[in-house]
Amino acid sequence: MDVPALVEQAREGRPRAVARLISLVEGASPQLREVMAALAPLTGGAYVVGLTGAPGVGKSTSTSALVTAYRKAGRRVGVLAVDPSSPFSGGALLGDRVRMSEHASDPGVYIRSMATRGHLGGLAWAAPQAIRVLDAAGCEVILVETVGVGQSEVEIAAQADTCVVLLAPGMGDGIQAAKAGILEIGDVYVVNKADRDGADATARELNHMLGLGESRAPGDWRPPIVKTVAARGEGIDEVVEALDKHRAWTGEHGVLDARRRKRAAGEIENIALTALRQRIGDLHGDRRLDALSRRVAAGELDPYAAADELVAGLTEG
Repeated sequence: MDVPALVEQAREGRPRAVARLISLVEGASPQLREVMAALAPLTGGAYVVGLTGAPGVGKSTSTSALVTAYRKAGRRVGVLAVDPSSPFSGGALLGDRVRMSEHASDPGVYIRSMATRGHLGGLAWAAPQAIRVLDAAGCEVILVETVGVGQSEVEIAAQADTCVVLLAPGMGDGIQAAKAGILEIGDVYVVNKADRDGADATARELNHMLGLGESRAPGDWRPPIVKTVAARGEGIDEVVEALDKHRAWTGEHGVLDARRRKRAAGEIENIALTALRQRIGDLHGDRRLDALSRRVAAGELDPYAAADELVAGLTEG
């Protein structure tokens, strides 16, 4: 496969080339290193927005409505929609793409569904590299919709420039919403389905919960709460306005650069850890591991010292 030609075609906005690059990422292709090296100089221009929240709050509908708003503004949009994998078959429905079918024929929109493949935290393992592909392909805004697992779904905070947390009336009280840090990751909060009873109460509870959080100094970002009816496009312009304000604030205060450096550090760490796990996995039946296990079992060596010795051997080898 001619990687430079494929990257150039993706840069020109050819969806088939973008799809092939993301497939290389998902499949951990042997050419992945070459792909990432070619993409690196082309990245850094996209604004990454993460959308998270419990199932049923309307993440896919809100994502589709945001795509419409950004396209009206003339921006190229990439969408990464992550769906849960079946613990039995390993497959995924990838139904979020069905809900965004109205944008399928728009050449200025690229939509990609990805399965988690068992990865926890609401994202697929390959999501960071897929974001890089969409960035290099000229997407000005990348919307990352997480899997919708609820309270454990906070990984998106490390991958997005701005994180949107969606809630809806009737999805649980404020104490439930505040569990497990879901209210600590949001930069913008959206109460969707605001035409339902209880929307105002949900917004008030949310505002109260945010007020109970850590104190903010003058000039710190105060997450806004926006009420929407995404199915009708109501309130979406206000969400875009809030996103633009947050992007401007992060740029002025150096937060954007700090987040992107932290994101890059996490990506490097994950790649390094994956490589080490693979090397450790290859050690089953290896003489070094067998010898160390014998010494630990015999009480000649403690497991921590054995692990240190094993790691030293891996890094030297």
